[in-house]
Amino acid sequence: MLSYSPGAQRAAGPSAPADPTPEVAWPLTGLDASGASEEALAQPALAIKIENSEDARPQENLQYADVVYEEYVEAGISRLVAVYHSNFPESVGPVRSMRPMDKNIMGSYLGPLVFSGAQPGFISQNRSAGIFQISQDLGDYGFYRKSGRSAPHNLHAYPEDLLEQSGDTTTPPAQWAFAYPDAGATAQVQGRDVSSVAIIMSGWAHPGWNWDANSGTWLRTEWDAPHVTMDGTQLYATNIVIMRVDITYNRSGGGASVPETMLAGRSGSGTLISGSKAVDITWSKGSSVTDKIIYKTADGKEVSLMAGNTWVELIPNSGSVTIN
Repeated sequence: MLSYSPGAQRAAGPSAPADPTPEVAWPLTGLDASGASEEALAQPALAIKIENSEDARPQENLQYADVVYEEYVEAGISRLVAVYHSNFPESVGPVRSMRPMDKNIMGSYLGPLVFSGAQPGFISQNRSAGIFQISQDLGDYGFYRKSGRSAPHNLHAYPEDLLEQSGDTTTPPAQWAFAYPDAGATAQVQGRDVSSVAIIMSGWAHPGWNWDANSGTWLRTEWDAPHVTMDGTQLYATNIVIMRVDITYNRSGGGASVPETMLAGRSGSGTLISGSKAVDITWSKGSSVTDKIIYKTADGKEVSLMAGNTWVELIPNSGSVTIN
C-alpha cells in the first residue's frame, strides 16, 4: 500500500514540485501521482467518521486524509468525515458513529462510509440511497480497541482491512479543479491577504487556522492550542473551504433527535482559502447524494484550488467565522 503523504510536496512551500501540471494527479489533492500504481489509483476513497471531542484528541493519522469535513453534531461538538485515497496509513481513529448528513457529505466520492454505531433508520436511509457502509456494529472487520483510552473513544481501524470489504465501489472523481501553477488558483488570483481563521461552531467547538509561511500551509488549532495527532504532527491544510449551512433536527432514525447539516438540494455562502488568500464564494448541491458540492465565485465561475489537501468547515449560520 502507498506511503504517500498528501502534504509532502506542499510542505516545501508554495513553489514546491506540485506547481507543474502532473501527467497523472491524485483526484482529491491534484498532487503528482506518477509514481502510483494503476491499482492504487483505482482504489476507492474511504470516508471514515472520526471523533473530535476533547476525549478523542489527539487522533491517529488524521493528517494523511486527502479531504476532511468538520460537521456540527449533538451539544454543538464537532465530528469529522476524513476521506482517505492517496494514502492509507496503517491505522486511524478514533472511529465513531454516523449521522444523517454524512451520506450527502461523502456520497459524491462513491466509496464506502466507515463508522461505528448509528440509529437504525439512518442506516436504512443510507442503504436506500446506495451508500456502501462498513461498520463495526454491522459485523464488519478491521476495527480494534486501542489501549490507553476508555470506550467509546478508543475504537480504531485498519484501512487495509476496510479496503478489502469495499465491494465494487470505485475510485473517486475529482471534486473540484486544481490550478497549475498554484498562482492560478481562484483565491490566489481574486483573493485578499489573510493570516488567521477563528471559528465558533458552538460553545463547545472553537477550531481555528493560522497561516504558516515556512511550510506554505494552514496549521490547525482547537481552542487556540495546536491540534496535533498521536505522533505530534500539527494538522495542516493547503485549502480551507468554509460553508455556511443551516442545521435542522432529524427524528427519523428511530432514536433521539439529532442535528443534521442541510446540504442536498441546498445552497449558501462561504469562503475559499488557498495559500494566504481568501475569496468569497457560493456553494450548491443537487438533490442526489452523489451530486458534488459546486463552489463558485460571485461572477458564477467554478473555483479552482491549489494542489494539496483540503479541509471543509461546515459552519452553522448561528456560528461565527472571523478571517483576518
